[in-house]
Amino acid sequence: MKKIFLALLLICFIFSACGKKEVTNDDYNKILQRDKLIVGVRDDAPPFGFKDKDGNFAGYDVDLAKIIAYGILGDENKIEFVPVTASNRIMKLSAGEADMLIAAMSITNQRQQILDFSAPYYIAGQAILVKSSSKATSLKDFEGGKLIIVFGSTSEKSLRRNVPGVNIIGYKNYTDAYNALKAGKADGIVADDSILLSFAIKDKSVKLLPKRYSKEPYAIAFRKDENSQRLQKKVNYIIQDLQGRRRLEQLQKKWQIK
Repeated sequence: MKKIFLALLLICFIFSACGKKEVTNDDYNKILQRDKLIVGVRDDAPPFGFKDKDGNFAGYDVDLAKIIAYGILGDENKIEFVPVTASNRIMKLSAGEADMLIAAMSITNQRQQILDFSAPYYIAGQAILVKSSSKATSLKDFEGGKLIIVFGSTSEKSLRRNVPGVNIIGYKNYTDAYNALKAGKADGIVADDSILLSFAIKDKSVKLLPKRYSKEPYAIAFRKDENSQRLQKKVNYIIQDLQGRRRLEQLQKKWQIK
């Protein structure tokens, strides 16, 4: 009996130790131990993520990241920003270069196969940016024409479905896409309205067509791993609190996306 008791005690100890190790090494505790949150954000997608005149990260996503850093660590300055693009953000998250992505990223069925997402913190819609002289009014007017997308976005699939005859040109970021439109290399840019709006506000030589072609719920992305679950739960609590206190609405007004 004594041997059986000792064996059971040893098994309990092993499982207890394993349990403690799993909790200690999860993403949430790693952030606490590091005393810093590392977030992947865009630097080419104003007003969500961009560099200001002093070279600092700014935008709606950046403000949200600081609030989350405060919610986890009690200090919004305990944060490091990692610049990501639409085409490399998933790779950088998977490689462990960031704890999460707050990068103007919409939830899709395909992305949910490899990532976990928070509750949505913004709803965008795909739209078309054209030159102010354009006579186009809808996607059908671009049949046989040229439209720009940004690699890694959800725009290409939508275009292939709605305008099979359109010629699609891809760029790595929104700045290059915008410059290509200005240079006359295409008839328009298809992307989320909230991002295209920033170009239309600053430049009267381009305009945003009124129709929206999708609903794009933006959410924070995490690695699809058990170690991310506590972090995801904490972030969802923060988002829910911000929504309840209408803080997200205030941020959207600040960045002119509401």
